[in-house]
Amino acid sequence: MDALTLPAAVDSQRLKRQLGRAERQRKMWAFALTVPLLVFLLLTFLVPITALLGRAVENPEIATALPRTVVVLADWDRKGLPPATAFAALVADLGALPQQAEAGALARRLNNEAPGARSLVMGTYRALPLEGAETPDAAKAKLIATDDRWSQPVFWQAIAKNGSRWTPDYLLAAVDLRRNAVGDIERMPPNQRVFVNILARTFEISAVVTLAALLLGYPLAYWLSTLPARKANLLMILVLVPFWTSVLVRIAAWIVLLQSEGLVNRALIGVGIIDHPLALLFNRLGVEIAMVHILLPFMILPLYSVMKGVPPTYLRAAVSLGSAPLAAFFRVYVPQTYPGIGAGGLLVFIISIGYYVTPALLGGADDQMLSYYVAQYTNVTINWGLACALGAVLLTATLLLYAVYRRVVKTELSIG
Repeated sequence: MDALTLPAAVDSQRLKRQLGRAERQRKMWAFALTVPLLVFLLLTFLVPITALLGRAVENPEIATALPRTVVVLADWDRKGLPPATAFAALVADLGALPQQAEAGALARRLNNEAPGARSLVMGTYRALPLEGAETPDAAKAKLIATDDRWSQPVFWQAIAKNGSRWTPDYLLAAVDLRRNAVGDIERMPPNQRVFVNILARTFEISAVVTLAALLLGYPLAYWLSTLPARKANLLMILVLVPFWTSVLVRIAAWIVLLQSEGLVNRALIGVGIIDHPLALLFNRLGVEIAMVHILLPFMILPLYSVMKGVPPTYLRAAVSLGSAPLAAFFRVYVPQTYPGIGAGGLLVFIISIGYYVTPALLGGADDQMLSYYVAQYTNVTINWGLACALGAVLLTATLLLYAVYRRVVKTELSIG
């Protein structure tokens, strides 16, 4: 390397280092700008979801309240009555509970497994201390004398089955499965299989709402995409009006419109289409009508954004080459809007499966979706484990739908 090329090489290396330093600073600055959003998502999204998934498999009540009893029952074959030492351990554990609230939590948890366990546990807790229960045999006799239901194996089996701090029982119950007395997984009895039907109903209603929103939203989005920008923006405001109105206000309006003497029935009777009012309220049809109205903008907006990017010359070219206008529309135009159809359909469907307020106010007993039962177990029966398990089922369904959508989109892009 001669004397002329050496300074040039040094300057080149210095320039590369400066460019690399500038690029790293740019990336660090961009990352710093996203930190508040990442923290917000962590605190409001990831942490609650993690807690939900953890609570769906957490089973602390029995393991915390009855540690001695759980240890004794670990070696029990769950057939017949447990050994007398289990009775003595139960008396000691119940007597060691510092507050009645802890006994109440234990009683509620056992009552989910064995009906009647709540009154049994609380009655025994109030009867403590049991005099003369110093030996295991004496404790067994005293406990059965206090309440003869302690001589029934079902309550002991419930304690033994739930002795672990972690359990799959809530997740199994969310799909109509359970563990039997010896721990084997089996289906629920026919009269207790409810959640699979509720999940199927949730998907059915969501699918109908998504299809109706697509059938209504596609021609409207196409019409908006063909208008001049000024008119399209003005009409888009009307599309977005539902976003500016409370959900409860919209539902109340639909109650007024769909009731027997409401505007819809009176209009249909007035034009002679029907002779008697239709049942449009507190049934599946009323729920679907209101949900389509609320979710229609979520279908129109993705479709409109995609349609605005489709050149209108494609249709004119197809027609000029001899294709019929309708055939050209379905063979040339519609395939180019598949991304908007997929995005809008996925968005509407995912929002639909989590709907609660609209079915609760406009639907009947057979029209409630899975989110209704999440709220029921959270606020009424105070069964947080099952509520979180049902929420986990909804979350899993959402993630699966998104994964399928991504796979389909990737396949279409690779083919294209």
